[in-house]
Amino acid sequence: MEHVIIGSVISALSTGIGALPILFFRAVTHRWRDILLALTAGIMVAASTFSLIPQALSHSNVWVLCFGVLLGTVVLTLLELIVPHIDLEHNRMNIAMDTQAKLILAAITLHNLPEGLSVGVSYASGQDGLGGLIAFAIGLQNAPEGFLVALFLINQKVSRGKAFILATMTGAVEIVTSMIGYFLTSFVSGLVPYGLSFAAGAMLFIVYKELIPESHGDGHARASTFSFIIGLLLMVCLIQWYG
Repeated sequence: MEHVIIGSVISALSTGIGALPILFFRAVTHRWRDILLALTAGIMVAASTFSLIPQALSHSNVWVLCFGVLLGTVVLTLLELIVPHIDLEHNRMNIAMDTQAKLILAAITLHNLPEGLSVGVSYASGQDGLGGLIAFAIGLQNAPEGFLVALFLINQKVSRGKAFILATMTGAVEIVTSMIGYFLTSFVSGLVPYGLSFAAGAMLFIVYKELIPESHGDGHARASTFSFIIGLLLMVCLIQWYG
């Protein structure tokens, strides 16, 4: 119980850690932004394919795995339809400032819900080290996201301090959903493989739908590709050593 609380808090507050630089400067080069996003994508792919999916198979069978992965993909797709993705840096939507900022915050908050569930389910699986690894992967994904959200809010004339607080709060929702995922799968053991598969599907959706396209959108595809591979190998090493 103590471990899931610590892991969920760290992964959730990584959004705020990522937003910290916004208190000191307002810009980051496209190259470094793309490299960080691709690094995160590699870490999340490795976490899904080498930790979550094998653990789901060890608890059940390939049919449960397929169902869970597809369910995670469908849920994220529905979230995309309810709150469409908005490009934080290239947005040209003709929406009032306050309305646009609220839409961005709602979108990021909703997308963080499955990530929190992933952390909680991973801790509930009973596999030593899995919860910490997934919390680490989610935390790394949250950091650049927090920076971009805070940057967007500052560009919308929100104060630096308020932008930092709001960006941090979008990640804090993961603490609640991770606890829900943990308790649900702890008391209903048969849900563990479904939860692990769901988490894998949700993470793979985020990688392919969000992280990879955004990391290749500004002409830095080669650097992003190397960063993706380094991130994947880094996570594989961590799984091998601590998983």
